[in-house]
Amino acid sequence: QVQLMESGGGSVEAGGSLKLSCVASADMYRAYCMAWFRQAPGKQREFVASIVHDNRTTGYADSVKGRFSVSRHDAENTLSLQMNNLKPEDTAMYYCAAEGQSVFGVCSQATYEYVRWGQGTQVTVSS
Repeated sequence: QVQLMESGGGSVEAGGSLKLSCVASADMYRAYCMAWFRQAPGKQREFVASIVHDNRTTGYADSVKGRFSVSRHDAENTLSLQMNNLKPEDTAMYYCAAEGQSVFGVCSQATYEYVRWGQGTQVTVSS
């Protein structure tokens, strides 16, 4: 049973936009913390953005602040990531994650603290 499924990746030119979606099973969507991570070739997986289930508190990596926006859509059990002003360094496989830990109501940015992962969707940004 697929519990997290990403979509929306693709190839765009620098300055363009993409919106990623992650459809979750009902139990996954109720997770307190859900997040987006990314992994570029030859690099470690890194945190991108997170959002808390109830109060919608968000967190962002410094590299994407002001350009990316994470949101949750209860009616569709969907986590989204709106990515604007994309840069070549944003090129990576993007992963949806759920059941992460939190500290003082803020979702963790550590990959090892998330239990469930999707298969990923590729984002390629050309200069």
